[in-house]
Amino acid sequence: MTDVTSMPNRTTVLIVGAGPSGLVAALFLLHHGFRDFVVVDAIEPGENTSHALVVHAATLEALDTIDCGEEIVAKGIKARSINIGNRSSTLVSTNFSSLDKHTRHPYALIIPQNLTEHIFCEKFKNYGMTVHWPCKNDADLTDVTFEDGKTITARYVIGADGAHSVVSPISCSSDGGIGFRDPKNGEKGDIVTKLTQMVFADVVYEGRDNSGMEFLSTMSPESFFLSSPIPNSFNDLLAKKGQEVKGQICRIGAAVPLEYLQNLVDRFGPTSLSSDASVNPNSTPVRIKEVIWSTQSRTQSAIADKVFTRLVTADDSSTERGGIILLIGDAAAHIQSPAGGQGMNFGIRDAIFLGDALIKHINASASQPSSIDADYILREFAEERRERALEVIAFSKNLLSFFGMQDKKISWLFPISATTVRDWVMWLGGKLGFMQARMAWSVSGLGRR
Repeated sequence: MTDVTSMPNRTTVLIVGAGPSGLVAALFLLHHGFRDFVVVDAIEPGENTSHALVVHAATLEALDTIDCGEEIVAKGIKARSINIGNRSSTLVSTNFSSLDKHTRHPYALIIPQNLTEHIFCEKFKNYGMTVHWPCKNDADLTDVTFEDGKTITARYVIGADGAHSVVSPISCSSDGGIGFRDPKNGEKGDIVTKLTQMVFADVVYEGRDNSGMEFLSTMSPESFFLSSPIPNSFNDLLAKKGQEVKGQICRIGAAVPLEYLQNLVDRFGPTSLSSDASVNPNSTPVRIKEVIWSTQSRTQSAIADKVFTRLVTADDSSTERGGIILLIGDAAAHIQSPAGGQGMNFGIRDAIFLGDALIKHINASASQPSSIDADYILREFAEERRERALEVIAFSKNLLSFFGMQDKKISWLFPISATTVRDWVMWLGGKLGFMQARMAWSVSGLGRR
């Protein structure tokens, strides 16, 4: 636990959440010479588990602007393609080489989220800064109280604390105005579909040669399955404390109700990974030998009504303006399904854009008379990021519905299943270079920075 007595009583910026978004926001401020801020988190370091696995090109470009990209790339593994198919064959391979003319990162970088966070945290420490753990929020609007009762007050509070954000409810209570709603149907909460759950796990297979394994995305009737080999260099990082892992770890995931992981592989994965020898084309059953890590995630989509709130002071006659609350990152400001691996990536880009807007707002507020409203800077940031979040949510939804298409007949005139037509379209599209390029562009995030 951090000694909270080392914290100031007041600060200009308070960042709540030391995950990827919060740490990148802090690193942006440090990169631009601003140090009057404090970072706090309710979760002790090491208690987070691996979630996201891929960092996309647009995110790496954003990290390059604060000199954080090179170290992430050095630790990760560059995936040049993603194979998409049905259970028996590959239909299309998304080749990221088509991004060469758009970015210096024409690949998807495989790197576990906890390693990404560790790199950010070490860089943060190298600036001589400290994250304060653990903390909890009290009822005062821009105050945070630690477990020993110490309170810190800030002009700006950045909520980057994920799905269980303590900042979001505070900004809601200030004017009753912020809610989380699905951007399509306007209902609060998640969307009810057949694919309401996704299960992810890190596993070790036995019964097959793991050499040459690739990133596989497998479409099945009303579901889809993911399998990505993780280099052995990450074994110690992903293993439970004190556990030695022999063999290659693979991240698997399936968009189905929670079932036993082996059943997920047998039912929705490629036949080459089946534990049923009569189904496996190699006539050798492949079984999960051990589970390194697993988690369950909902495929809901939601977005905050607004991510910028200027609080109202208790004394209406006061010339002092209230504090500012800003929401960034996956789950605190927006929620999208894991399809496409966009959540953490978009949250990191949120942090980069917020850092730029925040520096401008702080400088403008210091140099301009109080009668001039500098809040337009943050309003523009909020509007632009909300627009981009809607685009990311729409992309994730479309990907989820396309991969998990219901296996039903198109019509009585065409007694053929919709999934068969989808597979044909994928196979034909995979033969066309411009379709491969479009798929790579969509996944990379370069068009939705």
